[in-house]
Amino acid sequence: MDNSSENTTTKHPSKALRFLAMMASYVFHPVFMPTVMAIVLYRLSPASFAGYTPKMFTAVLLLPIIINTLIFPLIGALLSKGVGFTESIHMKTTKDRIIPLLISMIFYFWAYHVFRSTRDFHVPEILLVLLLGSFWGVIAVFMVNIFLKISMHTAAAGSMLGILLVLMFSSPVNMILPFFIALLIAGIIGTARLILNAHQRFELWLGYVVGILVQLAAWWYL
Repeated sequence: MDNSSENTTTKHPSKALRFLAMMASYVFHPVFMPTVMAIVLYRLSPASFAGYTPKMFTAVLLLPIIINTLIFPLIGALLSKGVGFTESIHMKTTKDRIIPLLISMIFYFWAYHVFRSTRDFHVPEILLVLLLGSFWGVIAVFMVNIFLKISMHTAAAGSMLGILLVLMFSSPVNMILPFFIALLIAGIIGTARLILNAHQRFELWLGYVVGILVQLAAWWYL
């Protein structure tokens, strides 16, 4: 195949490839990341969650995370679209992201603050790192979004890599395999966004860097 054919294939991926990329973008959507990573941390580091049965973990820790980092931000995004603050729930422009990010910022902070200040039960530090890093990540994406369009998908993927790095540094359990699986998923997310022509490469790499740094910064802070 000559170079011109290769360029055409790159610029115009097949419908099947675009469909797979779209599915990956939905499955690995940033709104799911705190919930998914809370479950992953519970599975990978049971010592950190000592005393938490699966039912207790779900009721006391996971459910508030789902409500504050998944359900409320989704409702906020839908309401923002419904009242005309955003043109699309896909938030393709920097302007469309402003209100949903502000709403997410409020609920992400609330999730972290409630867990941080509670005295009724012990919240594992690794979970506090995840929530604080996620909150800082939303702030960082919001600030960067003022100047340029950053990939929220790769920022969430970077956050996933960042919290696993924290677990790798702080846990005696071997985290090499989970980290490389996360690295593969992060690569799939970035590739999917490129196939859909949703971002430039710089915006994707910036998202990865921001996501990793906020989790490492949260670990250092706590």
